[in-house]
Amino acid sequence: MSTNRLAEETSPYLLLHKDNPVDWHAWGPDAFQEAESSGKPVLLSIGYTACHWCHVMNRESFADADTAALMNDNFVNVKVDREERPDIDQIYQTAAQAMGYPGGWPLTVFLTARGEPFFVGGYFPNEERFGQVPFKRVLEDVAKKYREQGEAVATDAGRISEFLGAQWSRDQRGPFDPRLIDVVAVHVAQRFDLFYGGVSGAPKFPNAPLTEVLWRAFLRTGAVQFPQLVQVTLDTMCLAGIYDHVGGGFHRYAVDERWLVPHFEKMLYDNALMIDLLTTVGIHNRVPLYRTRVDETIGWALREMMVGDGFASSLDADVDGEEGAYYLWTASEIDASLMGTFAQRFKDVYGIRAEGAFNGKNIIARTGAFPYPLPDADEALLKRQRELLLAARSQTRKAPLRDDKVLADSNGMMIAALVNAGTTYANPAWIAAAAKAFAFVVKTLGDGNRLFHTWRDGKRGHAGFADDYAQMARAALALWEATGEKDYLDHAKHWTLALNEFFWDAANGGYCQTPVDDTPLLHRVRTVQDQAGMSANGTMVGVLAKLFFATGETSYRDRAGQIVGSFAGELGRSFLALGAYLNGLETLVTGLQIVIVGARDNPKTHELMTAVFGRSLPNRLLLVVPPGETLPEGHPALGKGMENGQPTAYVCQHQNCSAPIANPVTLSQVLQLPPRPPQAGQRPQ
Repeated sequence: MSTNRLAEETSPYLLLHKDNPVDWHAWGPDAFQEAESSGKPVLLSIGYTACHWCHVMNRESFADADTAALMNDNFVNVKVDREERPDIDQIYQTAAQAMGYPGGWPLTVFLTARGEPFFVGGYFPNEERFGQVPFKRVLEDVAKKYREQGEAVATDAGRISEFLGAQWSRDQRGPFDPRLIDVVAVHVAQRFDLFYGGVSGAPKFPNAPLTEVLWRAFLRTGAVQFPQLVQVTLDTMCLAGIYDHVGGGFHRYAVDERWLVPHFEKMLYDNALMIDLLTTVGIHNRVPLYRTRVDETIGWALREMMVGDGFASSLDADVDGEEGAYYLWTASEIDASLMGTFAQRFKDVYGIRAEGAFNGKNIIARTGAFPYPLPDADEALLKRQRELLLAARSQTRKAPLRDDKVLADSNGMMIAALVNAGTTYANPAWIAAAAKAFAFVVKTLGDGNRLFHTWRDGKRGHAGFADDYAQMARAALALWEATGEKDYLDHAKHWTLALNEFFWDAANGGYCQTPVDDTPLLHRVRTVQDQAGMSANGTMVGVLAKLFFATGETSYRDRAGQIVGSFAGELGRSFLALGAYLNGLETLVTGLQIVIVGARDNPKTHELMTAVFGRSLPNRLLLVVPPGETLPEGHPALGKGMENGQPTAYVCQHQNCSAPIANPVTLSQVLQLPPRPPQAGQRPQ
């Protein structure tokens, strides 16, 4: 079988289409030059490796000779991996929404030779199904319209393009009052599902940054409504089907409001953010369930996602065209795998039925009448049974396709999560894994102060995006806090400098998604809204705040303030998409600087550090200052030293510091919640 141009690409998603009879182009000027010279429109298809419906459309349409002939005769066909080129995806997802389509993947967009969209859709079946127009008819209708109504198409496309440009260049500034943080947190809480958690409705995505907004509101105010919503969200997710109870890790989303039926793909960034959130929340009341899920999810990542010392981007939802095949079980398969281990107990606890709810098979979930946890002996049995199922699954089933490209931004999120979990739960192996992954990203994707976005099979992909710099700078700061190694702080400074030099929008404020020296697209995206992961602008508010705390350089604080001001107007328009921005803003406004004066190898210093790591303090920066070293000029703890020759801690906020604290128990108490507001009829304490 002959191959098309995609055979020369490294993206696993693009390589899935290399044998199509479609004359695919990768994104680039050649495709648009051909469109210009041939008079054909461009058919742009965007997807990613782990996407179920992308595979369905590939199997049904792109591999079909008749469909391919229609595509080749009438269009210049371009395939894009949205993980490899999030900048392209962002533009055309926004265009889709502007044209009345909700977006998602696969995304099918028809463009003029200038790249302007004029018709959009998603998955199209090869035959009419449930009222959906078949893809061949779409191709015929669009080609006819382009030929016969070219002037109208050009007018519509120009209008849509102007709208897109206005989206990212518009004035998003607004009045800002720090009290808005509490107001917006209440609005977020009002949109959460009281019974099952997460933002109300279906499908449900594990929006970790937005859930963290509620958790931070609790830590800040003591109001009990916030942790109740966080707890129901995390408890339900950890026990329902969106979690892989056999192998660990969270699936991409649930199709229902109860988190029961997942879409089975697994993404690195989702799991990194969930590890981070479960660690941050779980340490507060030492929640065993959250600790267990952190252990298991990290175990999955280290077992199944390693590429060298870095991490792969995703696992597919399908195996041989069957969605969830790797994760679903029949009752007889459970019986065979658990023979001799009281299989019925497992089936009762995990709701295994003779006729499962997903195409006759079972999604393993703990959502029945059995409480969590059961007595220790039962939990030990269930753990052993899950291990047997994992072994059976690994040995007898074909594994889902792994997209093994290394993404700088997703790796940054996982590195930060591993550091947070490693310091919180005193697991140096996780911190070591984070350090190795960091070194791997720097080696494979770093070039001086610049980053590339992707690496696979020894080849670098596109130039880095703002998200890559933001997430790797955040990871560097986490490692610097944990280890005290100055190189990590230097990396965070250098990547921030690159962001300021190549990505900053001097006219409107905020970082653009692409650097100024990149090949221009239809528009240059500038956004504060979280997409699949955390936005670069939102993340950088927190990163810049911590760089200011660490160095005393006011330029970092000022730049953070500029980002806040540049997007403050969005708080009243799209607060549900601003989780990272709100969390960064809280760090900037209420950040804690915890200074421990003492040698890192002193056991007393270690005890004070452990007290800090044992508290849920997402707005914290810990500085360990060896004797003889000084803090930056202007730091509120400048000049403070050890008391009675012993390592000593100071808790600083708003340029004020606590009295010296040498006792770790006292330090832990100082770092407790603020006093809760008195209830009706109660006297203030």
